[in-house]
Amino acid sequence: MSQNYTLITDSAADLSPHLLESMGVRSVPLNVFMKDNPAHPCTLTGREFYDALRAGKVACTSAANLSLFREVFEAELSAGRDILYLAFSSPLSCMYATGKLAAEELAEEYPERRIIVVDTLCASLGEGLLVYHCAEKMARGCTLDELAAYAEETKLKLIHWFTVDDLMFLKRGGRIGAVSAFAGSLLGIKPVLHVSDAGKLVAKQKLRGRKNAVLELGRHYDAECTDKESTVFIAHADAADAAEMLRDALLHQFGAKHIVIGEIGAVIGAHAGPGTVALFYLGTSREDPSAAR
Repeated sequence: MSQNYTLITDSAADLSPHLLESMGVRSVPLNVFMKDNPAHPCTLTGREFYDALRAGKVACTSAANLSLFREVFEAELSAGRDILYLAFSSPLSCMYATGKLAAEELAEEYPERRIIVVDTLCASLGEGLLVYHCAEKMARGCTLDELAAYAEETKLKLIHWFTVDDLMFLKRGGRIGAVSAFAGSLLGIKPVLHVSDAGKLVAKQKLRGRKNAVLELGRHYDAECTDKESTVFIAHADAADAAEMLRDALLHQFGAKHIVIGEIGAVIGAHAGPGTVALFYLGTSREDPSAAR
């Protein structure tokens, strides 16, 4: 069923161009640049980007500016389409605030059109999985208001778990203290983190060993997932082997049926670092007591 609105997200959702195109979803890009060359956007992707980080390069990110939001939104409004924008978590970026401001300005210029902006409180393919579910519902004929309500009702049931390979990237981004990062690196400690109801990164566990930390994501899935027929997203930052190990565990030990593996892009990867592995699925609540096992 054809709809008279467009679903828009942003590049923090880590959805591939192919998947965005297949779903009919537009994306607003955040900015990525290397600290030693701030005047030029970073064009490195995939392994090249993560090899640069491993070599000591520092990547920085910033939100899209108001003029870009207006440009993307206005293209839809001028074509007679309303907009539902699902934004990167507001505590992690000002994408939501800037998108909201663009919507307010354009509402005066296009009073016959509507723009709904939702703070997903999600990140990476967690945000991407919410977009994925919304795109499925839109394809089945969901109205703009129905879909916005679904996004609001579902976003805090979109569970995020991830582990990083090098604590120093989280330290550089202010996520953990320098002493914790140094001690953890020496001891081979791998943190397991999630995204809270407030849309913030929270360290929940510290485990010894890479394999143990990656498989712990699967154990959380087994305890917390409410629908094992539902699609699961795995994201990785140049860590395909670890992502495949997690996929195999989900399929053969934890009962998952439909798994999509994607890459963590430069926006999230700049802060999480190479080797990060993340898992996203639908559950009852992010703050379920089982999450702090």
